Amino acid sequence: MKIFVTGASGFIGGSVAARLVQAGHEVRGLIRDAAKAADLRAHGIEPVVGTLDDHDLLTREAKAADAVVNAASSDNRGAADALIAALAGSGKALIHTSGSSIVGDEAMGEPSERVFGEDTEFTPEPDKEARIALDNAVLAAPGVRGVVLCNTLIYGDALGPKAQSVQLPRLVAQARASGVAPYIGRGLNRWSNVHIADVADLYLLALDKAPAGTFAFVENGEAAFGEMAQAIGEALGLETRSMDRDAAEALWGREMAVFALGSNSRVRGQRARDLGWTPKHGSVVEWIKAGVR
Repeated sequence: MKIFVTGASGFIGGSVAARLVQAGHEVRGLIRDAAKAADLRAHGIEPVVGTLDDHDLLTREAKAADAVVNAASSDNRGAADALIAALAGSGKALIHTSGSSIVGDEAMGEPSERVFGEDTEFTPEPDKEARIALDNAVLAAPGVRGVVLCNTLIYGDALGPKAQSVQLPRLVAQARASGVAPYIGRGLNRWSNVHIADVADLYLLALDKAPAGTFAFVENGEAAFGEMAQAIGEALGLETRSMDRDAAEALWGREMAVFALGSNSRVRGQRARDLGWTPKHGSVVEWIKAGVR
């Protein structure tokens, strides 16, 4: 298949694109920085230089492809609408990347007993309403096999072009810079998680098998941020230390501090497993101890 992947130099998009190439697909990948073109080509990905704001480019690439993977942004509604319009009525697959902070709270390190399945009804925090609306637009795209893969905290090393995930690298970088491994509040907030190699395998499987309207959480276990901070501390030979809300927001901004690092996002994904997905990696804490060291 000819597949167009947005965010092809990013952690998710680049890893998925490399996995698609490995499976024998012809992949064109959107990148903003032309300087990264050689890195993409080294992984068998044909670079397309442009941005999510270039809707004419997105339209041309989507129309020319057999399927599209949108991994550049979970929140760019304009780009998603352009891809939906380009694919409308074609029956082609549009795999959109979302994130499980849609069920996140503002716990700031406190625990929660709430665990969300794919059919669990909930009222999102106002910050996440637009993302959920975007997800729903993909799922309801007319004449498109719209699929939303809602990733949890992703760990592991990139499979494609050099890139990092969102959450753990920030904690590791701050630990190295400050000399202590940080967590927010009491560090009892928990996130489901998944290894990047398992994520890439699921995207490949979803392109092949997921029916239109599929929404799937992507997870294989969970851990508290305090536990992950402890693992970072052990790997780097550092103590751990709590960070309050004001300090966390000043350092990382509201979105990262509140929803990516301070919230609970505990989900259970059955639909991916119903497709035949069998994740192979199951312990983010053990990966941190080995990988960060």
